[in-house]
Amino acid sequence: MFIRQFHYLVAIAEERHFGRAAQRCNVTQPSLSSAIKHLELELGVPIFLRGRGQRFQGLTAEGERVAILARSILAYCDAMRKEIALMRNDLTGNLRLGAMPSMSPVLPFMLQIVREKYPGLKVDVQFIGNEAMKIGLNNFSLDVALTYLDKADLGRKNTLPIYTEQLSLLVPDIPMFKSHKTITWREAANLPLAMLRPSMHERRFVDQVFKSVGCAPVARVESESILHLMFQVQFTELCTIIPSHFLHAPGLHRGTRALPLVDPIVSQEVGLFWAEGEIVLPMASAFVSIVQKLNKSGELRKRLEGDHRTVYDGPVTARRA
Repeated sequence: MFIRQFHYLVAIAEERHFGRAAQRCNVTQPSLSSAIKHLELELGVPIFLRGRGQRFQGLTAEGERVAILARSILAYCDAMRKEIALMRNDLTGNLRLGAMPSMSPVLPFMLQIVREKYPGLKVDVQFIGNEAMKIGLNNFSLDVALTYLDKADLGRKNTLPIYTEQLSLLVPDIPMFKSHKTITWREAANLPLAMLRPSMHERRFVDQVFKSVGCAPVARVESESILHLMFQVQFTELCTIIPSHFLHAPGLHRGTRALPLVDPIVSQEVGLFWAEGEIVLPMASAFVSIVQKLNKSGELRKRLEGDHRTVYDGPVTARRA
């Protein structure tokens, strides 16, 4: 049994085609097929369903399990190399991060610290839903994920709280809002709204709050981009709901105002997730360590509140979901 056989197996499972998998692994298709047949003989089970002409037809039940274990083996082999690099403070490669859209203004500051500490790292940020985050963490295609702690269905994962997100209504800076310091959800429901798409967690949460006060507003514009909705407010008569930290990062657009939403005041806790296991993979370990230091110093919280005058230092303890 050789590591390259596991590379071939995972490539076939992901490409769902023997020819493309061979190209991805830079080997001939006969060499790839031969390696997989030898692996099947060693294990004593068929891994792939094969149709006429040996075309890819899917994985057997045993093959599905072998593929999961193969990904784990490859991840730990990669972890061994990166763990040594981490000990030398010379970590290189890709940090693969899944996040929700409201993290857009928060991530640059966090990732800047990561890049300063590990200049050889390349960061790949994917804005995806919770189901995709769960799959990514399970098959090691993501190192860490950032989403809401109370609503995330990511299975048993290590978690670390990061910050609490509250909501404000972004409105045009016009006379009708001059006397407002806050605005109620009932009042917001009667305004022309631009909102996130109904399939997104943030929109479903907002809809639940509106429902709790007996309202069901209809969005005039929908988008998956919070920043686009903010531009809608800047250039049209529409209003939109934003996480309150957007007031400071990236900052409000000219001609707009943000009013905290009240009656009720609602919040969601945002956290960091990474795969559970005896060994924390080095990429996740590096990112978690930096977030821990930001938590202890309060630097991230102060940045989200518009105060950039502090520094970060020192670890804290993670908890499990």
